[in-house]
Amino acid sequence: MTGIIIQARTGSTRLPGKILKVIHDRTLLDHIIDRLKSLKEDALVVIATSTLPGDDAVESFCRDKGVLCFRGSESNVLSRYYECAKEQGFAHIVRLTADNPFVDVEELDRLIACHKACGNEFTESFSQLPIGVGAEIFSFAALQEDMEQASMPHHFEHVDEYILENRDRFRIGTLEVSADKNRPEVRLTVDTQEDYEKACYIAAHSKTGLATTQEAITLCSQYV
Repeated sequence: MTGIIIQARTGSTRLPGKILKVIHDRTLLDHIIDRLKSLKEDALVVIATSTLPGDDAVESFCRDKGVLCFRGSESNVLSRYYECAKEQGFAHIVRLTADNPFVDVEELDRLIACHKACGNEFTESFSQLPIGVGAEIFSFAALQEDMEQASMPHHFEHVDEYILENRDRFRIGTLEVSADKNRPEVRLTVDTQEDYEKACYIAAHSKTGLATTQEAITLCSQYV
């Protein structure tokens, strides 16, 4: 089974509570969940948050939306992913983060299909798409090796650091995208107040409801 694990917590340093802030007409998390409803690949969505009391709100959100919730370590994100994937029996895991309201589901479908067809252990599209639009997928075997071999503090703070630092140990692929989407210099994540205000502008001016990547790139260039 393929799982999509969305890491989410309310304790952001630069923009506290951002994942439940309203962007135009729905919360940031709602934007992601609503986009994933159009995914064609068969995948189970889980929101992985921490056990801190402040993240009870995330569990409540999941309960209200009918989305699975997993709670684990706040600081050891690698462990949170590993324990969640192990509990659900995922063979492949897509990693998404809850500060990216404009994830490209069309490219996510292609990423999952490419990963499986090529027999990769880790496949990514984040180097090709705008910041916050791409994703990555890895096999459970790769995640398990990551968990067993990780040794530096940053390996546990970020799920993919050990894999990216030891590329020779894994079969790694990159999804190629069309030229009109290949804009890795464009910032479409929400990490600061300025990012949030820009995201609100894009969502409010989108003609498609959930802005396509091309539309978000255009609106981003118009935002002042």
